[in-house]
Amino acid sequence: MTRIEKTFDSFQLEYEWLEADGFGGFASGTVGTARTRRYHALLLTAMHPPGGRVALVNGVEAWLEADGKRYPLTMQRYVPDVVYPDVSSSLLGFDTQPWPTWRFQLDGEAVLIAEVFVAKASCETVLRWRLAPGSASAEAASRYTLNVRPLLSGRDYHALHHENAAFNFNAQTDDARAKVSWQPYGDLPAIHASTNGTYTHAPDWYRNFCYVRERERGLDFSEDLATPGVFTFSLADGAALMILRAGPQADDTPAVERAQALADGEFARRSAFASQLHRSADAYLIAREKGSTLVAGFPWFTDWGRDTFIAMRGLLLASGRHEAAKSILLEWASTISEGMLPNLFPDYGSTPEYNAVDASLWFVVAVHDYLAAEHACDDTRKRLQQAVEEILTGYSRGTRFGIRADDDGLLRAGVPGVQLTWMDAKVGDWVVTPRIGKPVEVQALWINALRIAAKWNPQWQEPAARASQAFVQRFTDPASSALFDNVDADHVRGKIDHSIRPNQIFAVGGLPFPLLEGAAARAVVEQVETHLLTPLGLRTLAPSDPAYRGRYAGGQVERDSAYHQGTVWPWLIGPFVEAWLRVNQPAEGARAQARTRFLAPLIEYLDRDGLDHLCEVADGDAPHHPGGTPFQAWSLGELLRVKRMLANG
Repeated sequence: MTRIEKTFDSFQLEYEWLEADGFGGFASGTVGTARTRRYHALLLTAMHPPGGRVALVNGVEAWLEADGKRYPLTMQRYVPDVVYPDVSSSLLGFDTQPWPTWRFQLDGEAVLIAEVFVAKASCETVLRWRLAPGSASAEAASRYTLNVRPLLSGRDYHALHHENAAFNFNAQTDDARAKVSWQPYGDLPAIHASTNGTYTHAPDWYRNFCYVRERERGLDFSEDLATPGVFTFSLADGAALMILRAGPQADDTPAVERAQALADGEFARRSAFASQLHRSADAYLIAREKGSTLVAGFPWFTDWGRDTFIAMRGLLLASGRHEAAKSILLEWASTISEGMLPNLFPDYGSTPEYNAVDASLWFVVAVHDYLAAEHACDDTRKRLQQAVEEILTGYSRGTRFGIRADDDGLLRAGVPGVQLTWMDAKVGDWVVTPRIGKPVEVQALWINALRIAAKWNPQWQEPAARASQAFVQRFTDPASSALFDNVDADHVRGKIDHSIRPNQIFAVGGLPFPLLEGAAARAVVEQVETHLLTPLGLRTLAPSDPAYRGRYAGGQVERDSAYHQGTVWPWLIGPFVEAWLRVNQPAEGARAQARTRFLAPLIEYLDRDGLDHLCEVADGDAPHHPGGTPFQAWSLGELLRVKRMLANG
């Protein structure tokens, strides 16, 4: 649970919260209420779950009036950098439990509570404003009138909206049931608002909103939003309510009754999770038209192969959600082609992109973990094992992009211009870290996949043994006893990449079968800990390297050139902690030490900047400012997996 109390600094006001609807849509914003990204919205829906996302209600302008005074409850930022109104002085506190909740100080003793949550059962966003119990008398409450202006767009969630003559301001009103509907553009879902207030139609444009996170990323950052009218509420009647819905209207239940039913149902659902961490993990599990999937992160990722299989080990398997894991694995198994899984799940006729050497191998690891955790029925076990066989056979014979088992038993991969490993940044035709050859973590995954399959098919025992022997012989660095990052680089026999990167950790931790033990394993862990470990995860390159970039900032070229050249990735803390434990397990209190040294900073981040989630990346240089997506699936998944690993002892 994240709770922030007065006083707020400028950083805290920009912490971001997330409410996912379970179908790819979401509501998101900041503690200070000002939108800082194009993705911040109160009603953002997925028309083809989890894709086809469109922003419909971007926000609201809300304020109280009493005795001629105006009390703002939301604030906006306008170009060039004007904040109006400013709620920071009246904002008393913010809490994520049971959902995003703000407390505002009004005149005298009165305190207003504002809440927002998304009801997963119906994908509706509920907004509620009420006076805190005991903070105002009935007579005082009658003085307050709440005004709420919805701010609408109707655009792809990656785009920006600008004033135009095509926007349809027309409102369909049902005064008897206090319902109002708009459909700004004919090809998008209608927006329905159910309230216990009064609607006054007053079309207008609010222009030049400024999104500072987009500006920092070197992208367009200014937007115009349309407001069709104003809702007015008397707080003397109790809580003011607004329920926002896209598409078909809900039933005719009055707003007060429906909001209470949605709140009760959502509170019960959230209370059923074992911990706040498990509840946060639930945000990434998404329903498709067929089955389920995991989104890689919010706000801009959908379901990626590599991310899905890494994240599910913690988000689903370590959390006991085996049925969801099975559904996802079986669905992905149907997409195998020439031994490869697509790196991005195909959507509704789109062409799959088979451009990852490791996604298929991570699938094998996820299958191993699922079968080890669940007594799968014979049909499920047979189908998943068949999928693993297809992958290993395809890789052994050779498949796209030069992927095939080489004469030494190791897996070679790569062609110029294509990014195949998880270090996949590409700017135009420039692949920042091409890693063509035999990347170290790909070998660890390959050998693990062979060993996993050898459990039920002896034909893979000899290839696994041969590759294991070649791995130790060819990857050990005589100078440090740690591991090279890549051998036979650019497919040149004997060419070595000596870069100190975190990928070598997978030879010791993060996978079912370690490839190194004893002194060799200890050398890897010591090198990674010395050069790459930070409180938020592992750097992707040692600071001593001339190519090191300590900050993940700037436009796309600057950010992508730093993405894997020193930037910290929190998900890597999982394999590191597992490796550290394997070499330190005999020591008394090793698990307790690992919890204190490696997990505590991430837990602290969850309770602070992360608002119950973990970011995608962070700066390599201190103070390791977070970047990328603020809500990343595999970051949280690996934390859950390791947290469970450290639970005893």
